[in-house]
Amino acid sequence: MLLRLCILMGSYFLVAIGFWVVIGWALFAMQGKEMTTDMNFIYRIQHLEQTLGYAFQNIALLEQALTHRSYGPHHNERLEFLGDSILGMIIAKELFALFPDSPEGDLTRMRSVLVRETTLAELAREFKIGDCLLLGPGELKSGGSRRDSLLADAVESIIGAIFIDSNEHFEIVRHLVLKWFDKRLQAINPNVSQKDPKSALQELLQSQHKELPVYRIENIVGSDNNQVFEVSVTVQDIKMVFKGKGSSRRRAEQKAASSVLDYLANNTNQ
Repeated sequence: MLLRLCILMGSYFLVAIGFWVVIGWALFAMQGKEMTTDMNFIYRIQHLEQTLGYAFQNIALLEQALTHRSYGPHHNERLEFLGDSILGMIIAKELFALFPDSPEGDLTRMRSVLVRETTLAELAREFKIGDCLLLGPGELKSGGSRRDSLLADAVESIIGAIFIDSNEHFEIVRHLVLKWFDKRLQAINPNVSQKDPKSALQELLQSQHKELPVYRIENIVGSDNNQVFEVSVTVQDIKMVFKGKGSSRRRAEQKAASSVLDYLANNTNQ
């Protein structure tokens, strides 16, 4: 009887040891995974610093600039507020110097083009900022790292972060921003319409007293964080259906609208 009891207790003891060994290895593996993720993030933001042309003294400011509110309470919205104002000031001052004969209305339109969401999102994609964003599970699943609004906000947040990190040295920030926007500043022309395709198409149709274009999502393909949208647009008195593809519904609609404008430009009788 005593022997059986000892064997039984020994078996329970061995099972308990095995259980905790498994748990220990699982925890170890989880810690290793988290560490790898952290190291990958550090590598990405170091690469981002090189792309931006600025090395942060306080890297926590850059991390905050890349943090969406869905990720945690220490997010980038205050930095975005600051960066938005600084960016507007830098671009306005540069346009004022570049176009001394342009009236206020033209300067305002050009500034709006350069600091609008789509332009900032394009810049963010060039810098691969989306790869560095810290997002909550919901935003990750819905493809937040590719969304224009989040990318544009991150650019403004980074500008605000650089301003603080440089001890509020405006000239450092100004030099960087003008370097980032150099090609766009060279390309912009006060005599060319600065409207995006959707706005241009809508105004054209309204001037002809026609109904507004109708956009429809035809298809969405790809994984949650790598989707491609296909959008169609129809226009009154034109039998053709025009389509566009993009990484967001908005980008796809812009491409579809651009196709309509190209068609109308080549078919003036419409």
